[in-house]
Amino acid sequence: MSDLSDLPEPDATPGAPHPRHTPALFGQAHAQDDFLTAFNTGRLHHGWLITGPRGVGKATLAWRLARFLLATPLDGDDGLFGAPPPPQTLDISQDHPVSGRMRALSEPGLFLLRRGPTDKGDRLAAEIRVDEVRKLKNFFSLSAADGGRRVVIVDCADELNIPAANAILKLLEEPPANTTLLLVSHQPARLLPTIRSRCRELRCAPLGPTDMAQALEQAEVEVTPEQTEPLTALATGSVGGAIRLLSLDGIALYQDILALLASLPALDRPRLLALAESCAGKGKEDRLSLTLSLTDQAVARLARTGATGQPPTHLVTAQEAQILQKLAPDAHHARRWAKAAQEAGDRARHARAVNVDPVSLVTDLFLQLAKAA
Repeated sequence: MSDLSDLPEPDATPGAPHPRHTPALFGQAHAQDDFLTAFNTGRLHHGWLITGPRGVGKATLAWRLARFLLATPLDGDDGLFGAPPPPQTLDISQDHPVSGRMRALSEPGLFLLRRGPTDKGDRLAAEIRVDEVRKLKNFFSLSAADGGRRVVIVDCADELNIPAANAILKLLEEPPANTTLLLVSHQPARLLPTIRSRCRELRCAPLGPTDMAQALEQAEVEVTPEQTEPLTALATGSVGGAIRLLSLDGIALYQDILALLASLPALDRPRLLALAESCAGKGKEDRLSLTLSLTDQAVARLARTGATGQPPTHLVTAQEAQILQKLAPDAHHARRWAKAAQEAGDRARHARAVNVDPVSLVTDLFLQLAKAA
């Protein structure tokens, strides 16, 4: 295991337990079944690319697969009573010794490859550097003695710099015996094509409201039943996104944005000023970022409503469907909103890059949308 000393864990979502402490996985039955079928039919690949949007359980799946592999004997280790029946699930008891060692980051058969500290050791590096990958040599030499399975989790593969990615590619091309590599990736298209081609893909899907509620409950995040559907809609099925929305009062923020859009074309200036000023000041960077992303999302939902003739399946408020259909009644309006969203978004990103003050940035964003209306 790589040592991060007192630094925060780079592969953990703020406000949520680390994936190694998450016993159950919700909403990813298809990916789990694919892996279990490969295992039971003797087609266990040495490299698996676990893909999907951020926050839908990819890392939890990787830890779940690692726990299963390390707790399941290799062929030939049948014991006194012969070979056990094929496993029907990936479940491994939290009381199993492997589970305990993995939670403590002390399992000798597991290597967690993630961003390490900088050379000064005062903060996390921006990338997974090749020095971290080189530690695998020592891991393989030490773990080879027991002859059991070995698992490497890369979280996340998108953060590999070029030398580190090439080192992982070599490992995928010439994997050590009884070794499985689990690569978590939010944006697999950015990985080396040769890495993708040497892995089997497990695709994780966005969660629905029921799975979202169960996942948030497991993460000990307090949420009311009334919040579940709005969170699922705004977080696009991402548990990590839902936790972020809750921490920043994102549902109320989206309702403010929706109310501003509902006032178009006669923009509600006092409401706009209040929203813009709520994004200004020290420590408000996260609120500004969320305001911009939720505005993008609101306009995207507008465009989709016009293009399909139907509001989104999961609504944030009871009035949202009426507002979206009023502003985007047909495909013509959908195209206008899509164009407006692109232009307004580009202006907002440029304004952030040159440090335009948040009040002016948010105000200009909605003035641009008002023109489209």
